[in-house]
Amino acid sequence: MTTISFRPYLPRDAGPLAELFAASIEDLTAEDYDEAQRAAWAAAADDVEAFGARLAGWLTILAEAGGEILGFASLRDDPKLKENRIIEMLYVAPDHAGQGIGKALLDVMELLARQRGAETASTDASETAREFFAKLGYEMQARNTVMRGEEWLVNTTMKKRLPEKAQANG
Repeated sequence: MTTISFRPYLPRDAGPLAELFAASIEDLTAEDYDEAQRAAWAAAADDVEAFGARLAGWLTILAEAGGEILGFASLRDDPKLKENRIIEMLYVAPDHAGQGIGKALLDVMELLARQRGAETASTDASETAREFFAKLGYEMQARNTVMRGEEWLVNTTMKKRLPEKAQANG
């Protein structure tokens, strides 16, 4: 694979990211969620314009290589805890899962959160992603059930203390 580069979300990315989102849910979460649950979850991208507007409202970063979108992640402020930042989305194209792209995107999100003054990062990890986040230092805070369409899905709120900011040498 060529070198991975990162860039901010642009409005033209809404369609490709909606497709990646749905494909990732369908192909990568089948062991943890049934067909109806996956369909209800993926339906969040059915309205591409609304999906794109949500991504534009957060700090969304894409991972690319050779002009192909490999994955994306979004960071948003927690309205209650200003120092905390939430990893709202982290999705990798099914063909590129398990190749370190998710970790690279998470590293970028954590760096951006820390640069914005966050001391911690949190996420509501799907059953599929829970082990991934745990391996990268996230600790379970709470188990949740959320309604998507007419389906209940289980996820886990996880949190990690971010490393201190690097001190400037002077």
